[in-house]
Amino acid sequence: MMIKPSTCLRNEYNEISNFCKTENKPVFLTKNGEGDLVVMSIEAYTYREEILDLREKLLEAESHRLNGAKTYSIDEVNTRLEEIINGSE
Repeated sequence: MMIKPSTCLRNEYNEISNFCKTENKPVFLTKNGEGDLVVMSIEAYTYREEILDLREKLLEAESHRLNGAKTYSIDEVNTRLEEIINGSE
């Protein structure tokens, strides 16, 4: 984990940017000794957002399952997909 004072963002931008990209880790910035910002690469941010979105969808699906929503076996899903693909809905 890298923690830097916020003034380093201006003075060491290239080094911070390279660290975030090569190490694929965020840099935590402080202001007056307190946590203030987190800087990360676009790739890391995009990946994190995709994982959080997937987790939210999985939690919603699990909630529906626990509340009695109909579930399907792998064989039922495969059969339905074959029907759709072959146009025999």
